[in-house]
This record gives sequence, structure tokens and C-alpha cells, in this order.
Amino acid sequence: MRNISFAALVFAAVAAAQSPTFTPFHENGIYGLGERAGWTVAAAPSAQPVPYVIRTNNAVTVQTGTLDLSSGIATLETKLDEPAMLYVEVQTTPPIHLGAAIAPTRLQPSVARPADFDSFWDAKLKALADIPIHAVLTPRETTKPGVELSTVMLDSVGSHVQGYLAKPAREGKFPALVIYQYAGVYALRPETVTDRAAEGWLAFDIDSHDLAPDQATGADTRYYTIGNTDREACYFLDMYLRDARAIDYIRSRPDWDGKTIVLTGTSMGGQQSLVTAALRPGVTAVLVNEPSGADSNGDLHGRKAGYPNWDSKNPKVMQTAVYFDTVNFAPRIQAPVLAAIGFIDTISPPAGLWTMVNQIPGAKQVISMIESDHNNLTPEKQGEWNARSKAALNLILNGGEFKLR
Repeated sequence: MRNISFAALVFAAVAAAQSPTFTPFHENGIYGLGERAGWTVAAAPSAQPVPYVIRTNNAVTVQTGTLDLSSGIATLETKLDEPAMLYVEVQTTPPIHLGAAIAPTRLQPSVARPADFDSFWDAKLKALADIPIHAVLTPRETTKPGVELSTVMLDSVGSHVQGYLAKPAREGKFPALVIYQYAGVYALRPETVTDRAAEGWLAFDIDSHDLAPDQATGADTRYYTIGNTDREACYFLDMYLRDARAIDYIRSRPDWDGKTIVLTGTSMGGQQSLVTAALRPGVTAVLVNEPSGADSNGDLHGRKAGYPNWDSKNPKVMQTAVYFDTVNFAPRIQAPVLAAIGFIDTISPPAGLWTMVNQIPGAKQVISMIESDHNNLTPEKQGEWNARSKAALNLILNGGEFKLR
């Protein structure tokens, strides 16, 4: 039997494919400073060269070139001597995007944390503490057996917390799972909490706005721009205080187990989870998937900024942004944080997320999803997040200790 090279085997496996396939040199997509980083490319042989562009942090072009696929095998690689995320666009039709991380644990904030950041937020929390919770619960019907469902309204500073709460329909004390919602204005799904309550959680799903959870309209769809030139008027100020008030309420309930509170969310829900962990110490765990709200000044410093996509050309907006940026809340987070990062995410850019994680003083761990854009754009690439977050919730629900390496 004749010898067949590894490259030939790879080529044979993909020769019939319409698009090239890219195999990273490192499976986790992470490389050191000055290390050769890149991909082995396999495709059907073609005389037509394929152009590509490599950007650092999806902002600064550092390399251009073409892939010679005449033999069906090629290499796409580069080296960097500074921490960054690599964002590669291979200019096929449609384009293929690739991501890699260069010394990501060394990424640092693009702007300094305000000297009065903590005093600003401590004053807001004091104002919140002066307002009674005044919980109003309205029972709702549910088809989920063994579960009680209610809508909830709580008083906060200048607005109300609203959402769905579900619990097992039996006597006892239960661990709490608080769920924060992704961006937009929409009605919440009762199943988000009833499914969790059926597992044994005291589950609270928070609307991001002062809206009844079954209401799909009523807030400005461009809420994220409201008041963004003034930290006292910013829409996120009341949102973050509502998020903190939700924890106050859980801690006041006699059916809470007195020790377990898990915060979770995706995109803006992850943003809110991180902020709440910073404002309300003592939570058990924070599980976030591609959280938004990090590195909002990035466009001024060679990094592509993401949601809420504030105007980097307006100095007042950029001055306000730092008081609501998860990077600056991160040093206050005491809970262990499991954070999934998409390496080609354009809504929650990975450079900002690594920077945020690097500021967390305690236990933290990143799930590197090297082929993932934002969760709604590449849902098929969310497998590791789905598995890891499910395992963590099962562990905590059953009394296990959530530990991160």
C-alpha cells in the first residue's frame, strides 16, 4: 500500500467542498507573543488566488495577501508582538471570517477607570437602599406541572423592576437563578422561568425595561442612546439599579435558601449579570454568554467597539460611557465568572471581553468559541457554552461547589 501524506488526506476529505476549510494551528485559537499563529487551508485546487485581510481587534489592518490554492493546500499565518485579537476576512463569496487570540490575558483597558467610579455607584446604591422594595406579585396560570408562576413588580429609583418569577409548588427553600435579558424591546417567555422552577430553582426573569413581562412594546427601541451624554440621565443607570433591586428582592424572600444566587444572561443579559455581580456582592456564580457593554471607547484606541455602539465622535458620550462599561465594573466582582467569548463576534467584540475578564480579581474562566460570531448569528457554534453552562447549573442546583480553574 502506497504512503499517503497527511496533507493529501486532509485535501481528499474536503476536495468536494465549495468553500475552503481552515484548521487552526492551536485548537483553542490562543497564541503567545511572537508565536506563529494561523490556519492550514484545504480546498479544491483552483488557479484563482483568494485575497484575505488580517486586522487586529477588527480595527487595524496589519496584513493582506492571497491564498495560493493551486495545490489544494495553503497556510494563512502571521505573528504579533503585542496582545490583540486577530480578525481575518477571507474574501470568498460569501466572505469567511476567522478569529484568534494573541496573549489575550494581557489585554488591558483602552481608557483609565474614572477615579470617582466607585463613589458614583455607591451613592446610587445608597439612594436605592432608601426606597422600600414594595413587592407586588400577581399569580399567573401555567401549564407546567408542579410550578407556581407570578408576575412581579418592585419599586426602584425612578422606575420599577418587572418580570416573571416561578418556584416549585411545594414547601421549602430554593436556590435562586436570576436571568437578565438580551437587547431589544419584547415580551418575555414564561417558560424561561417555569422550566427552571420545574428543576428546583427559584427563578426570576427580569425585563430590561420598566414594562410588564407580557408587554412587547412601550419602550423606545433606541433606548440605548437615551441620555448617553450625561451619566445622571443615561438609560442604563435605571436599568442597572433595577437589576440590583432584583437581588434585594430575592434575598428578602423566605423561600430562598439563604445562600445561592446565580446570575446569567446572553449579550445585554450578560452585561447586566456582570454589572449586578459588581453592585451586589455575595452571589454564587455568574454565567455569561458573549456579554455586551465592554470597551465602549474602543473605537478611539484601535479596537472595534460593539453594543451599545455609542458615538465615539462625541466626547460627552465617551465620558458617560466609562461609567456604564463592564470593564470598569469588573474589579468589583467577587463571584466566580464563566464567560463565553466568540472570537469573530462583531456585536460583543472579543478584545473588550478579554479585557473585562482580565480585570476580575477572583476566579474566572473563558470559554473560547473560536468560530462563533454573536449567538443569534451563529447559533450552531454555541455548543460549548450550552454544555458548560448547563453543567454548572446542574452542579449548583444539586448542592455542588462551583469552582473554576
